[in-house]
Amino acid sequence: RFSLLLLNLEEYYFEQHTANHIINKGCRDERKFRGSLKICSKSIIFEPDDNIQPIIKIPLRDCISIKAPEDNEANNPFTRDTSGGISVVCNQVFLIKERNIIAPYKTVRGRTEHLFQLDVAGKLGDVVQTLHQLYRASCLDKMGDQAAMITAILQSRLARTSFDKNRFQSISETLHMECKAEMVTPLVTNPGHVCVTDANLYFQPLNGYPKPVVQITLQNVRRIYKRRHGLMPLGLEVFCTENDLCSDIYLKFYNCQDRDELYFLIATYIENHVTEHTAESYMLQWQRGHISNYQYLLHLNNLADRSCNDLSQYPVFPWIIADYSSSVLDLTKPETFRDLSKPVGALNKERLDRLLTRYQEMPEPKFMYGSHYSSPGYVLFYLVRVAPEYMLCLQNGKFDHADRMFNSLAETWKNCLDGATDFKELIPEFYENDSSFLVNSLKLDLGKRQGGKMVEDVELPPWASGPDDFLQKSQEALESPYVSEHLHEWIDLIFGYKQKGSEAVAGHNVFHPLTYEGGVDLNSIMDPNEKVALLTQILEFGQTPKQLFTIPHPRRIVPKLKSLSRTSSHSVSIAESPVSPNEESFEDLTEESITLAWNNISKLKLDEQYKIHKEAITGIAVTCNGSSVFTTSQDSTLKMFSKESKTIQRSVSFSNMALSSCLILPGDTTVISSSWDNHIYFYSIAFGRQQDILMGHDDAVSKICWRDGRLYSASWDSTVKVWRCLPGETSSNKKHHFELLAELEHDVSVNTIDLNAANTMLASGTKEGTISVWDLATAAVLHQLPCHSGTVFDAVFSPDSRHLLSVGEDCCFKVIDVQTGMLISTVTAGEPQRCFKWDGNTILSGSESGELLIWDLLGGKVIERIKGHTGAVMSMWMNEQCNSVITGGEDRQIMFWKLQY
Repeated sequence: RFSLLLLNLEEYYFEQHTANHIINKGCRDERKFRGSLKICSKSIIFEPDDNIQPIIKIPLRDCISIKAPEDNEANNPFTRDTSGGISVVCNQVFLIKERNIIAPYKTVRGRTEHLFQLDVAGKLGDVVQTLHQLYRASCLDKMGDQAAMITAILQSRLARTSFDKNRFQSISETLHMECKAEMVTPLVTNPGHVCVTDANLYFQPLNGYPKPVVQITLQNVRRIYKRRHGLMPLGLEVFCTENDLCSDIYLKFYNCQDRDELYFLIATYIENHVTEHTAESYMLQWQRGHISNYQYLLHLNNLADRSCNDLSQYPVFPWIIADYSSSVLDLTKPETFRDLSKPVGALNKERLDRLLTRYQEMPEPKFMYGSHYSSPGYVLFYLVRVAPEYMLCLQNGKFDHADRMFNSLAETWKNCLDGATDFKELIPEFYENDSSFLVNSLKLDLGKRQGGKMVEDVELPPWASGPDDFLQKSQEALESPYVSEHLHEWIDLIFGYKQKGSEAVAGHNVFHPLTYEGGVDLNSIMDPNEKVALLTQILEFGQTPKQLFTIPHPRRIVPKLKSLSRTSSHSVSIAESPVSPNEESFEDLTEESITLAWNNISKLKLDEQYKIHKEAITGIAVTCNGSSVFTTSQDSTLKMFSKESKTIQRSVSFSNMALSSCLILPGDTTVISSSWDNHIYFYSIAFGRQQDILMGHDDAVSKICWRDGRLYSASWDSTVKVWRCLPGETSSNKKHHFELLAELEHDVSVNTIDLNAANTMLASGTKEGTISVWDLATAAVLHQLPCHSGTVFDAVFSPDSRHLLSVGEDCCFKVIDVQTGMLISTVTAGEPQRCFKWDGNTILSGSESGELLIWDLLGGKVIERIKGHTGAVMSMWMNEQCNSVITGGEDRQIMFWKLQY
C-alpha cells in the first residue's frame, strides 16, 4: 500500500524498520499494530500490515518531541517491554488509505502521542539521531535552508554506501562507470547508485524500494535521450522500444559530467546497433507518409524533452476536434476541426482581444497568457480516474472541487475556448487505445457536483457510442487529410519558429518568460530560498517544449488520388486533370510500372559493357527509341554508340578540352555538349556536323539542361545562365539564335544543376558545398544552404518536386524540403557518391569505388551493393520507366543495366 506518492513533493524516503505501533500505552484500551516504520526527509510514515488500518503520516514540522524513553525508565520492570521504543508527540497526523480505499487524506488535529517499538532494538539510537537531524531541517524557516540541509544528509548517506557488485548478472561483467543519481518517476525522485558494465545498466535505490536493483540489458536499448530536469541539463532517459510513450528508466544526475559520460557509454554501445534519429529524419518519414501524425508528434515530444516521467514536461498533443454536439462526426467538413494555426488562447477572438489589451498595458516582461497549455495539474486533471494517488500527492492529500473535475468533453472544450485562464491542450492518451482514463472503474469518491450529481465517468459527445469509440474517432480525426494538411501549423507554434520572438508575438503565442528554456538561469541565483521558490513555481506552472525548428515546418504530402501507390506530380484528382480518362489510366499505368521498377531496383543486373573512350565518361544521352547512345568524356570527344550493332558510329572532337555533359534535343536531331573550354557545342545528328557554338561563359561549363526551348548552363565562372534558343534551319547554314534571359549569380564555381518537373525552380550546387534553390520566374534565390563540406557532385529534385537530394565530396546525402528550405535529413555514406537517381524514397547511386549502391533513404541505410566499374561512376542515365540504366565510369567504360524481375 505504501508508495513514494505518499511523500511530499521533493521529499526523500531514507529507510524502513519493522516495528509495532502502540496506541494508548498503559491504558485499558491499549492497542498494538504490527507494520513498517518509514523514515522520510520530511515525515515519519507507519504502514500497518493490516490493510483495514490506515497508513499514518506524521509531518516532522508538526512534531513536538521525538525521543527514546530514558535509561532509568528502561530499568523499570514495569516498562521493560518498551525496549526499542520511540515516542513521537505531535499536533497533526494524516490518516491515509483507511480500509485500503484511495480517498482524500483524513487530518487528525490536536496533541497525540505515538509509540513505535522497533524489532531490532540496537538500531534505536541511530534512528532517533536521524529523526532529530531531519526534524531540525524541517524546523528551519526558509525552504532553501531546509532543502540544503536535507541534501547534505542525503549526500552523506550516498557517500557512505556504494553499488553492491553482487547484484551483477554475471561474474564476467566489466565495470565501466559508477556514480550517484536519482531515478525519476512522476512527482517522485528516488536516490541511489548507478552502474554501467559492458553488458548492463543498473540502478540500486538507497532505500531498496520498490526493488533492490533495476537492471536494463544494453543490447535491448533502442533510444536514449538527454533530458532537462528541473531546468538543469541533468536527466537521461532510456527506451528499450521504438515507439512506446513510456521509457524503461529515467535518471537524474547530480552533475552534468556524470550524465554526459553515461550517455556516451550507452550511446557508443548502441551506435553499432541503432541509428540515432533527429527531428529532421522523422520529418522526412512523416512527410512521405511512412509514419503517422500520432507517431510523429510522439517523436517530436521526445526530442523536445517531454517525458511521461516528468509531469511538468509531459508530452503535449493538440485539440483536434471542435464539434462535441453533433450526433455524427463528419471528418470531411473543415468546421469539424479546431484551427491548428492558432494556440488555444487565440481560438476565441473576443477573449483574445481582452488578453491583448492587457498585454499592451503590461510592463516588461510581457506575456499574453497567465497560465500554460501543459502543466502537472492539467495532466492529472485528465488522468485523475486512473492516477488518483498522483492527484492527492500534487494537491496535499485532496482531490479538486467536483465542479472543476474533468466531467465532460464538451464542457472542457467550451472552457478552453471561453475560460479567462484556461488554455490547455490535450495529452497523448486521447489518441491511444486505452480508454480507462475516461471511466471511473476504481469507483473513486470524487465528490458531488452543484446539481447533486456524483462525479463518475467522463461525459462523451453524442457522436461517440462509448469510451473506445471516442478514442477510435479521435485517432481517425488526428490522421484525417485535414489534419495532415494543417498539423505543421500547430508544430510551428509548439515546437517551431512561432514559439519565441517576434513570430510568437505575431502568432499570439507568448507565455510567461519563466516557462521557456533559458528563461531563467538557476545557477546565477545565489539565494537558496529564491532558487527553491522559483523552481517550485516553474515546475507547477508548466514548461514550453525545447524549440526544435527555427524556420517554418514543411507541410505533409497528402496524396489526392488514393489509387496511386506513390505520391508524384501526377497526383491530381481526375476532375481537375486536363487529360481524358483513358489517358489518365495510361498515366496510372506508367506510375504503377515506375513504382514496380523502384520496388525491385535491387534486382538490377549488368547486361553489357563497352570501353569506348580514352578518359573518364562525363555524360550520357539516349535517343527516344533507345537505339543510339551519346557519351561525352574528358578525352574531349563526343561519341555515338549503336546499341544494335554494338559499335561506335561517330566520334567528334570540338576542341582539345574535356567535355563535361551532353543532352539530346526533342526530335532526336541535335546533341548539345558542354566543354571545359567555356563553350557549348550543338551537333547535328542528321548532318553529322557541328552546327553551332554558344560562347556563353568565362570558365568551364560544368552542366547543361534543356526544357521547353530553353537551355540552362552552369559554369565554374560562378553563374548559371538561362538562354532562349531560336533554332536555325538545319538544312541550310543558318545558325541558332541565342537570347540570354537570366543570369543566376553565385559566389563560387557552380558544379551541377537540376530543374523541377514544372520548370519553375532550379537547384544549383557549388564547389564549396552550397545548395541554392532559385525561382526561375523572378531569377531570385528562394533558399541557400551550406549543405556540404567540399564540392556538390549532384543535386536532383524528387519526382513530386517536394524535396531536393544532393550528394557531395563529404560522403553525405542531404535532403532539403523545397517549400521551406529546411535541411530535413542527412545520410552518411562510407565514400563519396558521384551521381544518382531517386524516386523520393529510394536512391540508386554511383560510388567513388565503382559500385552501384541502393539506399533506403528513410532508414538511412544501404540495401544492396552491386559490383560495377573499376574506378568512380561518373555519370548515370535512366529511362522514363526506370527499368533500364546506363552508367559511365572513370574506367572509360559504359555499362548497360537491366531490371530482371
